[in-house]
Amino acid sequence: MKRSEAEPAIHHLVHQWAAAAGVEVGAPDQPSFSAFKRWADQQGYSSYFVFRSTMGATDDAERWFDQELRQAWRN
Repeated sequence: MKRSEAEPAIHHLVHQWAAAAGVEVGAPDQPSFSAFKRWADQQGYSSYFVFRSTMGATDDAERWFDQELRQAWRN
């Protein structure tokens, strides 16, 4: 998987997970990236977390997760 392919997919999956988990975008609570990643793995999307990255694929995915849920202030 290329990073350029994984990024839009993860952005999309964050919103699917948030809707299923009842997480509101921009809510003051801190959504769990690890819960999101477990959900994605269980849904068969683990390949989206395997790509080359200077920071590491998981770190990039967590940053995208935070951006989508307007939690980027945590980074």
